[in-house]
Amino acid sequence: MGIGAASDELLGTFVPIAVYWLYSGLYVALDGVGRLDGYRLHTREEAAAKNVVSKAAVVRGVLVQQAFQVAVSLTLFAVIGDESGTGQKQPPALVIVLQFITAMVVMDTWQYFMHRYMHINKFLYKHIHSKHHTLVVPYSFGALYNHPLEGLILDTIGGALSFLVSGMTPRTSIFFFSFATIKTVDDHCGLWLPGNILQALFSNNSAYHDIHHQLYGNKYNFSQPFFVMWDKILGTYMPYSIEQRKGGGVESRPAKLD
Repeated sequence: MGIGAASDELLGTFVPIAVYWLYSGLYVALDGVGRLDGYRLHTREEAAAKNVVSKAAVVRGVLVQQAFQVAVSLTLFAVIGDESGTGQKQPPALVIVLQFITAMVVMDTWQYFMHRYMHINKFLYKHIHSKHHTLVVPYSFGALYNHPLEGLILDTIGGALSFLVSGMTPRTSIFFFSFATIKTVDDHCGLWLPGNILQALFSNNSAYHDIHHQLYGNKYNFSQPFFVMWDKILGTYMPYSIEQRKGGGVESRPAKLD
């Protein structure tokens, strides 16, 4: 059964999209608070100079990806759906926690290797992945700004695999994909905020991901959106420190450059 009038399948499809725009909208609102400029990883001037794509184009690009996401999600739920209409019974809380962890590991593993390959393969980088890297200075609602094919491969297929391998129910998927969405937006927010629990709990955070978006870091820090284990295991992790920037603000400064 769904929560209220909507089915769990519909909620699992559309709630993460709503969360994306609501959470990124929060960061847009914070961007207008001048007092927070001291926590920006890049200055406003640097963002204007380095980002070569308009914000309107970014919004359109994200909406295209989310349209593909909706189509795949509804198709997947239709294929595996319970024809009885009663819905799947939720397992015990411990099982749900294990499903969450499994889904996180599956998503990270898929996205690490697909993401890294899109950097290694010059054709894929030039024609597909470089679109995301036009945002040298990331910001919240640009988190899912990708070539549609990249969005399909990394995010949509990666999400479907996480759902299927973990064995979670459609109801659990509402919470998992909403959390994954919040995490992805947070990683691209461009701010290093004190008290941000996601940045405190996860090594894979806005500062870590900012390194990857810089020219010196595009061979490092491929992991997303949760852990950094594959980068550390396979030698693509670039250590960094948060330093005060001359003129105000902070920056994610690499500890080594090969």
